[in-house]
Amino acid sequence: MLVLGGSFSFDYGANRNASVFLPLLIAFLGTAAMGFAVIPMLQRLKAGQFIRDDGPQTHFKKAGTPTMGGITFIPIALVIPLIASDFHPEVLAVSLITLSYALIGFVDDWQILVKKNNHGIPPRVKLGLQLLSAIAFCVWLGLEAQPDNITTIDLPLGMVLPLAGLFWPLAVFVFAAESNATNLTDGVDGLAGGTCAIAFLGLAMVVQATHPELTLFCAGMSGACLGFVFHNHHPARVFMGDTGSLALGGALAAVGITSEQLFPLFLISGIFFAESLSVIAQVLYYKATKDETGVGKRLFKMSPLHHHLELSGWSETQIVAAFYAIALLLVLLTLFLL
Repeated sequence: MLVLGGSFSFDYGANRNASVFLPLLIAFLGTAAMGFAVIPMLQRLKAGQFIRDDGPQTHFKKAGTPTMGGITFIPIALVIPLIASDFHPEVLAVSLITLSYALIGFVDDWQILVKKNNHGIPPRVKLGLQLLSAIAFCVWLGLEAQPDNITTIDLPLGMVLPLAGLFWPLAVFVFAAESNATNLTDGVDGLAGGTCAIAFLGLAMVVQATHPELTLFCAGMSGACLGFVFHNHHPARVFMGDTGSLALGGALAAVGITSEQLFPLFLISGIFFAESLSVIAQVLYYKATKDETGVGKRLFKMSPLHHHLELSGWSETQIVAAFYAIALLLVLLTLFLL
């Protein structure tokens, strides 16, 4: 049942498409409107982005653009599904883990602003907080779920991969990998917001039959991401910062784990996986090719992958359009394989 404000309700089973569209639309409009109020406030607070010295030279003109834009859409992305699902336990749980990752990102963004450089909280501390939040979520899930059901991964063609106790360290890893992958993807105007909007919409379709309440959550997140892109498209008037990017990855991981849809999550997250893999490959290749002076070779002109494409002559809008198209194809592939 979808209930909004106590005055509007309809049966979810009778009108699934509408019940997904409504929270998406409300979250989109709410986030777009919130941006008009919050962005000037961030400008007055001088919450401007610090550009990394080794980044693309074209990005230096973005210095001073307000960051921490996650505060414009994460609250709306969580409140709408909570109300729509009547505070269903699963929606409440994934909302809390999303909020915890948003708070980790907020502290990191705030430290960057206070220090006036591109270094927030120490990476090990940030990763440790992410892992602690993930462990807490897994403890809740282990207490609430049937162990025989939650510790398996459904694969195409009806195959099932039983993991037993190995599922839990994998789940914690998924949280860390997904949140950091979306964080790495947030480097070009509109890229992370748009690809996450597509990913959440795809995940909503995947879990619709078995976890309808999580479908509402995904729809709200997708709509909020679209509302943020309204202000974040090139040239961006605000950046989401770690406040938004870490939260988005945490939310995707939470839905995939709770709904037992890790394989679809992996496929849908292909863009984020490729971005992370490009960073890992760059580091490993550099270390493997170090000469006697300690200098190695680079596999890419710059990592993550979107920066390599920028330095290869692609415009930001071309990169975003290509990544959006790939994200849509990954969703279609996932739905085809189910």
